[in-house]
Amino acid sequence: EDQLVESGGGLVQPGGSLELSCAASGFTVSTYWMYWVRQAPGKGLEWVSTISSAGIAYYSDSVKGRFTASEDNAENTVYLQMNSLKPVDTAVYYCVRGDYYGMDSWGKGTLITISS
Repeated sequence: EDQLVESGGGLVQPGGSLELSCAASGFTVSTYWMYWVRQAPGKGLEWVSTISSAGIAYYSDSVKGRFTASEDNAENTVYLQMNSLKPVDTAVYYCVRGDYYGMDSWGKGTLITISS
């Protein structure tokens, strides 16, 4: 069974950093496009970042320059390094498998709270 398990969430002060991990099983992350999507309290889903199957990373304007997505093929894990965090980054972050056309398998998500 294909599975995605996020970890690394928690409470961080504004300006702080956090790294999320997404461990995949049942498939190889490097052969898919891997997405990070977030949902702030009371808001809709927001695309954050994508790593294509060619290893190219894309970012939304709201996180560009602050977040870095990466993959560890040996660990079959995707990471999201988040720096200079702001209260508006508070959300549940989901790791999602997909391809160029969309997403097909979601993790359960991990909550990030940015607050002093």
